[in-house]
Amino acid sequence: MSDMAQPVLALEALKKSYNIGKPNELEVLHGIDLSIKRGEFTALVGPSGSGKSTLLNLLGLLDQPTAGELYLMGQPTRTMDDETLTAMRSRHIGFVFQFHHLIPAFNVLDNVLMPMMIRHGRPNAEMRERALQLLDQVGLLKFTDRKPGDLSGGQQQRVAIARALMTRPDLILADEPTGNLDTQTAAGVFDVFRQFNEAYGCAVLIVTHDPRLSATCDRTITLIDGNIASDVHEPGNTAQTSKPG
Repeated sequence: MSDMAQPVLALEALKKSYNIGKPNELEVLHGIDLSIKRGEFTALVGPSGSGKSTLLNLLGLLDQPTAGELYLMGQPTRTMDDETLTAMRSRHIGFVFQFHHLIPAFNVLDNVLMPMMIRHGRPNAEMRERALQLLDQVGLLKFTDRKPGDLSGGQQQRVAIARALMTRPDLILADEPTGNLDTQTAAGVFDVFRQFNEAYGCAVLIVTHDPRLSATCDRTITLIDGNIASDVHEPGNTAQTSKPG
């Protein structure tokens, strides 16, 4: 797992169709070949309707392809049952969405602990320590007892990132995570993703419509009409987003 060249995800001729066998059958993805390695910091861009959300659902094992294969950590997943897929997703993937989906009745610390509660029940001291460390890293240690409604949008998204990292995933999938934030706050949230990418070597794939943010990534995949139109690598990209004041 320490090998930075180890593919976290590998897609081979991946296709996805809806309404199969019906007159309105529609193929959304037309045979995607793609590999994402440990430590890669990647943007997925493309116009509305290009298939980004469909692809992201497949990458996150939230949906199954119609044809082709998706390998997660070297394991073929297409024929896995729901229980195995759930276990693979829980172990290897962290999700951050445009809407943070924090639980309003829980405080910040318990929201971050939620993935461990789901997996193990009552969190132990080690889990609480890990959650506190993550909150410290996103600059929210002093807000552990606050409810999400008492935080700004940017702060809530930082809590969501800390929550996604609780399981120490190999891959972070982020769907428009800065879509509801102003430019300065978005840049700060983006910097948090980069911080964890560099600190832990987890692969990060971010769907974004913001060209300023995608320009700071090491790799940009452009999806158009269900096909990869371009896949540009710029390893060691030194472009910096502006940090919040």
